[in-house]
Amino acid sequence: MTDQAKIGDPAPDGSREKLRGWVEHPAVRTTIMALVIVNAALLGLSTSPWVMERAGGLIWFLDRLILAIFVLEILTKLVAYGTSFFRDGWNVFDFLVVGIGLLPSGNGLSALRALRVIRALRILSAVPQMRDVVQALFDALPGMGAVVIMLSIVFYVFAVMATIMFGPVFPEWFGTVGESLYSLFQIMTLESWSMGIVRPVMEVFPLAWAFFVPFIVMTAFSVLNLFIGLLVNTMQSAVESDAEQEFEKLRDLVRSETDQVDAHVIALQKEIAELRSEIRGMIGKT
Repeated sequence: MTDQAKIGDPAPDGSREKLRGWVEHPAVRTTIMALVIVNAALLGLSTSPWVMERAGGLIWFLDRLILAIFVLEILTKLVAYGTSFFRDGWNVFDFLVVGIGLLPSGNGLSALRALRVIRALRILSAVPQMRDVVQALFDALPGMGAVVIMLSIVFYVFAVMATIMFGPVFPEWFGTVGESLYSLFQIMTLESWSMGIVRPVMEVFPLAWAFFVPFIVMTAFSVLNLFIGLLVNTMQSAVESDAEQEFEKLRDLVRSETDQVDAHVIALQKEIAELRSEIRGMIGKT
């Protein structure tokens, strides 16, 4: 039984219990996951004029059919879980993703039509391992926020310095603080940073490397490692938490079994004591 069932209606009837069992059956979940992958592939094929010219009708039919199955799945879960359906964040995510697929997609609504590809994100909710990764990302957000603030301060300081030092000669890159921030972001990503920006600057300012190299070390390397470290620590904590929960379940099971054994031993001891008392009584009579 899933967590939804635990927090669901206080007294679900047998039919809803059976419906829950069916919708959470591994075969049903695997089928939905396969349909999500197929639907993602179909959405990609629908962007090709060559494919649509030859199989557009089939792709449109399969897309509508899969969407109908998704809607049926959501409706089934709504009936099975009732109001507790919306207490699970992944259910709300699936509900919104499928709902977006029902938006009109006629001419002039190309943006809404493009939103259909969001259905491919249902893979995140269909695969438990991906759920763990997403949960780890959300758990790491508070720590990432501190890193982002630190990075923003570093960026601002270096942007002001670059604007003052290089702006008069290279206004296209460092003419304003905003342009400096964008150029420094490009440098941080290591995208054409050397030949595209730094070396032209060094032709005029030979010691410019003393500005750019520390910036790259502080941002591209240090901050990236901080992000990776936060994610690894968060995922490790999540794994340890799951292991601790499993251990607690096992310990509760062992404790329950031990209590049952103790109860049987106590009952057996009582029976033996009663049997001894009866034997003593019989001996005394004789």
